[in-house]
Amino acid sequence: MEREIVRHLFMQHYAKMQRVARTLLYDEQESEDVVSDIFEYLLRRQSELLPSTEERYLLTSVRNQCLKRLRHEQVKRDAAESQTHETSDDAEDDRITDIVEFVVGHLSEQKQRIFHLRFMEGYSYEDIAIAEGISRVAVWKHLSYIITEIKQHFNSPKL
Repeated sequence: MEREIVRHLFMQHYAKMQRVARTLLYDEQESEDVVSDIFEYLLRRQSELLPSTEERYLLTSVRNQCLKRLRHEQVKRDAAESQTHETSDDAEDDRITDIVEFVVGHLSEQKQRIFHLRFMEGYSYEDIAIAEGISRVAVWKHLSYIITEIKQHFNSPKL
């Protein structure tokens, strides 16, 4: 597009385009960048705008560029949040590994089996009782003991 035509469009529509961008982005500098990018694109482009649709084209371009920037920012925030969740997932995996190592190193084989069936396999008290050949009350007592031991070990002050 010719430089003089773009200059004329700039003089005629810049203020309105800027207001639209500022309304969508809530950022003065970002708004100016969006509008400037649109005029830069027009300078490089080889086609002409029709006088009857030029304002609509320019304002639609502003809206689309603003929405594109907002989506891009949302993707960046989501990626950062995802990375934070992965870090917290790693920390949780480490805690689970520590608990399992404690159970294996400090509890009897029967208590280890009961722990595994309940917390690793998701068995109900009834299923564990059948598998171990003990009552549901015994399962409850074993799990109560296991949980108490784990709490005492991991909540005691480290010297």
